[in-house]
Amino acid sequence: MDNTGAALLPEGAKARRVYLSLRDQITGGALPAGASLPGEQKLAESFSVSRVTVRRALDALASTGLIDRKAGSGTTVREGAVSGAPVAMNFTTLMPQLVEMGHTTQARLLSFTYEHAPSFVGNALGLSRDDTVQTAIRVRSADDTPFSYLTTYVPERIARNYSEDDLANHPLFSLLERSGVAIDQAHQSVSASLAGPEVAQALEVAVGTALLSLKRVVLDVDGNGVEYLSGLYRPDMFRLEMPLTRVGQGAARHWEPAIGKDGDSPT
Repeated sequence: MDNTGAALLPEGAKARRVYLSLRDQITGGALPAGASLPGEQKLAESFSVSRVTVRRALDALASTGLIDRKAGSGTTVREGAVSGAPVAMNFTTLMPQLVEMGHTTQARLLSFTYEHAPSFVGNALGLSRDDTVQTAIRVRSADDTPFSYLTTYVPERIARNYSEDDLANHPLFSLLERSGVAIDQAHQSVSASLAGPEVAQALEVAVGTALLSLKRVVLDVDGNGVEYLSGLYRPDMFRLEMPLTRVGQGAARHWEPAIGKDGDSPT
């Protein structure tokens, strides 16, 4: 996919709305490769905007390699615009799947430094203001397509047990365990974020693209914080799934995560 990280969302809120809607239809499969988009006038009527607004949105889609625009033959979704199926992660078994992903996908190390822990990291890991952490940024890819931008913070006392080269070639979980860390539990949350210029370039998306944001705090058996992860994921290349089952009786019947039931990925 000829996708430039420096690409910007089109100017104007209405043009951005059209751009994001069409982009989601393309990346979600509603508009498959080779499909023809409606003409500018029809799109303008559909979104209740002007043709100039539609043109700005289409120009942005073309600049990110999602569509081809040819005079006289209309606008079509470019072949290869969407690179393969997204990585699907079961929310109820996310941790072991992320470990497995470390062995089956490729990581590129962008930075590796030691610094005083940012306040939000120190608070989450239970560190003092003077404690130092190793901060590393990696981009993980599947079939040469980047899908996650990962920033990890590990207390220096643990991180000194492995090298920059180790982190570039091995999953962090395996390095923590090799360092003698007995991982016990983690707390994670999922929200949304927008891609800034640096992240957009690394993930090969337009600046301002909506991303899945995952925060995770990992604790050892003694309750000490051993890792803080901030992960940003392309929604067209990564999705979270959660099987549900109906439980209870009568008015108290409700949906509940089907943890450990059929449909969960093996651990």
